[in-house]
Amino acid sequence: MLRLDGKVALMTGLGQTTEEGWGIGAAIAMKLAQQGAVIFGGNRTLASAERTKTRIEGAGGVCDIQKTDVTNSASVKALVDNCIRRHGRIDILVNNVGKSEPGCPADMSEEVWDQQVDLNLKSVYLTCHFVLPIMEKQETGGSVINVSSIAGLRYIGKPQIAYSATKAAILQFAKTTAVIYAPKNVRLNTVVPGLIHTPYTQALAKRYAPDGNVGEYMKMRDAQVPMGRMGDAWDVANTAIFLASDEARYITAQEIVVDGGITSSTGRT
Repeated sequence: MLRLDGKVALMTGLGQTTEEGWGIGAAIAMKLAQQGAVIFGGNRTLASAERTKTRIEGAGGVCDIQKTDVTNSASVKALVDNCIRRHGRIDILVNNVGKSEPGCPADMSEEVWDQQVDLNLKSVYLTCHFVLPIMEKQETGGSVINVSSIAGLRYIGKPQIAYSATKAAILQFAKTTAVIYAPKNVRLNTVVPGLIHTPYTQALAKRYAPDGNVGEYMKMRDAQVPMGRMGDAWDVANTAIFLASDEARYITAQEIVVDGGITSSTGRT
């Protein structure tokens, strides 16, 4: 079940900023490799990508990486071209880059808005721009998995208008493109994480916890979720693996929310 043997997975945002824990991108890359896929990853910083590469190869997987600016057309094209040059095909594309900056339309600068749109949304366009023509020529097609956020579905208690808008746009980008490419056996779906406990969450806790109380901050986030706890990176990774697999071959233009029930709750956000 869910085996990916012989498949090539191109992925953005697989870096791991610390040796402890697992971020979403690193966990997806590791899970893809565990299921038999060959990983070719692009990341803003090679040092963080190297941590993921080392973990994957230490577990017997195959992973190549290169420095990539996902907001730059030439950089993304180089990533795709090098993957094709090495492996000759791309069966799976995972878009996992994103950053949230605070602000509402009245106080967010135009520069920050443009940076958010480029990083969170244009990056998805650029990878698809270069990868979809490859997938549609393959007899087996391909699977594109975007990582969005519940911030694209509802207000989550923080003014982050650009992040919310771009994460919502990713959902519609995937749906529309999926319908266009359905006859070509290319599927596009989106994973929508809620509150996830990752090393990045820990860093946020140290920065924003009232009185520096990280433990209480994490408890507060757990309490926001109907299941009583945040998810972890593996919850997101397992969903991505399902969507990439042949078991999901009749699923396209969909989003799977991985949030412990928070978007269906009327409780505190």
